[in-house]
Amino acid sequence: MLKMAAAGRSTLQALRQVCSMRLKNKGFENTLSGINVISGSDGGCVCELKVTEDNKNLYGSLHGGLMATLVDAVSTWGMEAHTSNPGISVELNITYVKGAKVGETVVIESKPLKIGRTLAYFSVDITNKKTGDLLATGRHTKHVGR
Repeated sequence: MLKMAAAGRSTLQALRQVCSMRLKNKGFENTLSGINVISGSDGGCVCELKVTEDNKNLYGSLHGGLMATLVDAVSTWGMEAHTSNPGISVELNITYVKGAKVGETVVIESKPLKIGRTLAYFSVDITNKKTGDLLATGRHTKHVGR
């Protein structure tokens, strides 16, 4: 495990390091190439992603499965930068509201509701950067297992 909360390291630097480390691994998170960490603090994380041809569905909108992955990954990165523990997903739910077309940029904002001794709870909103429209909202519960 990386120690993200090392003295002298800002939360933003820690979040960017977590994101970079995850995207270097050969695995599912490579679907998020192109994501940018914007900010974060106290277990929260804000990222942006431009919708490309590679992540659209048959209707030309951001794929719902990728939106679910964004909820999972961005909340996990915030928690890992805060606790140096990525945890294990216990529950993930998403409500889809509106689509995002190729070329549009989405903002993913994860906020910790509570990071306890064994469980962590997050609320995640995905919005259109230009219009501010809510595209999806999710909840993610993780087992911390310290």
